[in-house]
Amino acid sequence: MINTHKREEFDIEINQTVGKPFIKDAKFSTRNVDVFYGEKQAIFDANIDIGKNQIIAMIGPSGCGKSTFLRCLNRMNDTIQDCHISGDIRLDGEDIYQKQQDPVLLRARVGMVFQKPNPFPKSIYDNVAYGAKLHGLASSKIELDELVEKSLTRAGLFKEVKDSLHKPGTGLSGGQQQRLCIARTIAIDPEVILMDEPTSALDPIATAVIEELMISLSKKYTIAIVTHSMQQAARVSQRTAYFHLGYLVEVNDTNTVFTNPEHQLTENYITGRFG
Repeated sequence: MINTHKREEFDIEINQTVGKPFIKDAKFSTRNVDVFYGEKQAIFDANIDIGKNQIIAMIGPSGCGKSTFLRCLNRMNDTIQDCHISGDIRLDGEDIYQKQQDPVLLRARVGMVFQKPNPFPKSIYDNVAYGAKLHGLASSKIELDELVEKSLTRAGLFKEVKDSLHKPGTGLSGGQQQRLCIARTIAIDPEVILMDEPTSALDPIATAVIEELMISLSKKYTIAIVTHSMQQAARVSQRTAYFHLGYLVEVNDTNTVFTNPEHQLTENYITGRFG
């Protein structure tokens, strides 16, 4: 399917996604994905593969559809009334929107970290242990203790909180709370981690810690991140996808996107002409 969209300021058409949207051995593959909120279309014919054990950054102006697209990957849009999705989205070749797919089990495979840290009103320990208990991943208190420690260690937080595991998670700093949420996500051993502006509410030091953590986690997990920060996309990702007014304009190696983009709209955005 070919989409044509014209933005009057630049008189530039979007005929199809340019660059390298498809790859071999994809973890996720999406084809001809359209998303509607009621009668308003938010995503137009998105086609992209997301590779295993890599970080892909999704960038673009506010309202361009990048977060909407991200939420399609673990069916978070199911919770939004009047949201309708068509097309084909597959995780390891399996259609995640098939009727027999349990969204709860899908979200155990495809975890999500949100823009604002959202620890549960529980202890640090119980925040991390919650998902493991829910999914029966630990058969004893010893196993649960090990899982909590391992998850907090992977999230780079254990040394900071090991003596206060039974204190409220909400008492941590913003950056620590976000790492707690990441620990909670990886405690159930997902295959994919989605991150929607995970550092936008954090200071530069906490942001740097989270970025280092992303790079470390990508050795084990596939990570897709939505970010308004082009600098962050350049620092952490191997591939970058540029969205514009609901269209997936370009997908390419991150270095190519930021040094030699193939589409004029991509160049206009990264050079600051709009956004």
